[in-house]
Amino acid sequence: MIDLLKDIVFWHWWILAIALVILETVAPGVIFLWLGLGAGVTGLILAIQPTLGWEIQFVIFAVLSVISGVGGRIWISRRPLNTDEPNLNQRGAQYVGRVFTLADPIVNGVGKVKVGDSIWRVSGEDMPGGVQVTVIDIEGATLQVIKVDTPT
Repeated sequence: MIDLLKDIVFWHWWILAIALVILETVAPGVIFLWLGLGAGVTGLILAIQPTLGWEIQFVIFAVLSVISGVGGRIWISRRPLNTDEPNLNQRGAQYVGRVFTLADPIVNGVGKVKVGDSIWRVSGEDMPGGVQVTVIDIEGATLQVIKVDTPT
């Protein structure tokens, strides 16, 4: 096994980098991209300095992978994606500000409201069923609601 590690050359790292980037396209999360970047740069360093031992190569790969992963997270967090649907994957957040009719009364702070073809748990002050409520917040899978003020 050690003899095989002694024979690692730069193109081995580049093949690993390509394989990791391809794996990134089919695996969830963004981890293999940064590992692939670390492997690619390790291959570049090895192409420039081909006498590095395999131990040093693996240390370089590990350090570069951590640096690229942390750097990538920082870079992505500072450049949020602009989208016309920012709550697309936050279904409950899409309902904040909307008005619904209580399907079940709110008793002891908990009730239900029908939203489209689904029923959502709601919390708020006790009130009878059939009352119009406005969603003011979401906590987990529970919509926080208040009674809609009707003009008198």
